[in-house]
Amino acid sequence: GSFMLLNTSGRFAGQKAHLLMPHLKENDTHCIDFHYYVSSKSGASPGTLNVYVKVNDGPVGNPVWNTSITTTWSRAELAISTFWPNFYQVIFEVVTSGHSGYVAIDEVKVLGHPCTKTPHFLRLQSVEVNAGQFATFQCTAYGGTDSGDRLWLQGIYVRDAPLKDIKVFSARQFVALFSVVNATKRDAGNYRCMIRTEGGVGVSNYAELIVKEPPVPIAPPQLSSVGATYLWIQLNANSINGDGPIIQREVEYRTSSGSWYDIQPVDSTSYKIGHLDPDTEYEISVLLTRPGEGGTGSPGPALKTRTKCADPMRGPRRLEVVEIKSRQITICWEPFGYNVTRCHRYNLTVHYRYQAGGQEQVREEVSWDTESSHPQHTITNLSPYTNVSIKLVLMNPEGRKESQELVVQTDEDVPSAVPLESIQGSTFEEKIFLQWREPVQTYGVITLYEV
Repeated sequence: GSFMLLNTSGRFAGQKAHLLMPHLKENDTHCIDFHYYVSSKSGASPGTLNVYVKVNDGPVGNPVWNTSITTTWSRAELAISTFWPNFYQVIFEVVTSGHSGYVAIDEVKVLGHPCTKTPHFLRLQSVEVNAGQFATFQCTAYGGTDSGDRLWLQGIYVRDAPLKDIKVFSARQFVALFSVVNATKRDAGNYRCMIRTEGGVGVSNYAELIVKEPPVPIAPPQLSSVGATYLWIQLNANSINGDGPIIQREVEYRTSSGSWYDIQPVDSTSYKIGHLDPDTEYEISVLLTRPGEGGTGSPGPALKTRTKCADPMRGPRRLEVVEIKSRQITICWEPFGYNVTRCHRYNLTVHYRYQAGGQEQVREEVSWDTESSHPQHTITNLSPYTNVSIKLVLMNPEGRKESQELVVQTDEDVPSAVPLESIQGSTFEEKIFLQWREPVQTYGVITLYEV
């Protein structure tokens, strides 16, 4: 029969020659074998003989088999597991080394039975993973393998993957596992199983590695309604970066200050976040998940919003008198914090009333010393010896609460002037008669009149 012979004499290194087999559309297990010869008188390699298997007129890819020196004619098998309706083409390539010699191929045959020294792979299935995960290809083969065989996952325009594990079930079947670790979009593409044995090479069909990016919302959620302990939001997650389909939606919310956060699953486009603290700023994001491990994307842009204030829990407690004088009273009360005010914006007002000149006087003063560890306030400009009713009113934007009323009497003081009604008398009689009224303000109990 005919054969191919290449004389490398006079060729410089790197020149190439190709021999292309016809397109093959086999529908059953078959084997391609050929004889080859690579030799030179000097013993130096005249070049490299490469074999490629191109599928469906796609890229040539990397060699599936090669050799650079032999001493005699040798035989190799190609166990190619690509079947109709797919087709493939075997390409023989010689790359010269610059040394004189001969590279020859003879008796290239397509045999209608399995290879005898090289395993045949079953159909390789495509794999879909989410970015950042391990993509595992399972390559099942019929035929034997030993420790001297080389197994790898060959990719087109992507990195090859080394053998992860092999499970030998019998002398006629084994399964090889390969992992593309931390898969990214750059790793997506076509891969096939490869085994190089002493007798030849086994090649599977191409399967696709599909790498999906977990979905991330483009816009933050929208605020629908605000309460003291709840927030209604619209997820606003129709526009995403990444890949669908969306199989789960979650709301992640946290306080803007502090480390508290929570995640809740959501089964509709709107959601009520409850059991929140009043007058507190929260950051709310939406998490989306697609199928598969690692399918949850990063939190989308955050909505920053604040709950309303709530009605104070109670009024101030333990209102007590610190000091009483004739014209002022100093009071104190039990300190309180956010758990009572339920709002960071509030004020405390001192309300008091008393009788003066026969009329009731009502006053109020704002005490700003609400953060003191011993909060107190002094009421001034009071009338001596007067009952004063005092209460504290705690107010925030949502409501008010009052303390119990405290009644205190100011101390006595010097009475006001004594008005004279009339003066009667006679200088002849050497007597003067005086008459007067009670002072307008006694400021206490009068115990003595002196002239």
